[in-house]
Amino acid sequence: MHAQLSEQIRAHILRSQKSEITEYHIYSRLSESIKKKKNSEVLRRIAEDEHRHYEFWRTHTGKEVKPNRWKIFFFFWVARIFGLTFGIKLMERGEEQAQINYAEITASIPEAQKIVDDENNHEKELISLIDEERLNYVGSIVLGLNDALVELTGALAGLSLALRDTRLIALAGLITGIAASLSMATSEYLSTKSEGKADLALKSSFYTGIAYIVTVMLLILPYLFFSRYMVSLGVTLCIAVCIIFFFNYYISVAKDYSFKKRFVEMASLSLGVAVISFFIGFLIRLFLGVEV
Repeated sequence: MHAQLSEQIRAHILRSQKSEITEYHIYSRLSESIKKKKNSEVLRRIAEDEHRHYEFWRTHTGKEVKPNRWKIFFFFWVARIFGLTFGIKLMERGEEQAQINYAEITASIPEAQKIVDDENNHEKELISLIDEERLNYVGSIVLGLNDALVELTGALAGLSLALRDTRLIALAGLITGIAASLSMATSEYLSTKSEGKADLALKSSFYTGIAYIVTVMLLILPYLFFSRYMVSLGVTLCIAVCIIFFFNYYISVAKDYSFKKRFVEMASLSLGVAVISFFIGFLIRLFLGVEV
């Protein structure tokens, strides 16, 4: 059967075959490492699908193909560190080129359409069944992260021109940030509880508070390492943009959101508030005649 295939189609099939066996090992390893029974079962079913696809391609190539060990290692640990949904969806994004190959293959092997249908429908349905706690609290994380970015970049920008001493700025920023994180976590707890979700209130407040305090620490770090307040402010703003970039990339992959729109919106808000606060700090120092 495989002798009738062109070299180009055969090459496409071999790449798909390698991809299927690689993903079979990734899903299998993940299913064995996950304690939550539901998620483990979903991953096992996807692994079985991938192995069935591999066997289908093998009947047409007549060859055994070894998996990509580096890819197995990389995506296994990405999924373990950053979450199942993010790791799996990031891996699935890499299959877009394979989908183009499938379109070419089905012209020579009509039965391959079943594989295409599995990839497009069945596996995506299974992935949607994965229950991951951290994604259930994305709203709380966004609340803490966004408020910390907007409030603290603004506060640090204002303090930078008002105080002009990196140690004092770091001290004031840290006190402000910790107080605000506790306030935000408390507000999230009371808000969630008032909505009749008492069982979720504590965890929601935890995720909000942690997101806030981690962001605060990262934004203040430059003021502890650099003696020039303008350099510290510049590095802090760069860190803020990086946090916004990586967080929105994570959410765009895990939740299928638009990356560009959310990134531009968050970055504009944070940097806009920082610029306004910077000039407010200058005006306050000028009119009050305060020199530090």
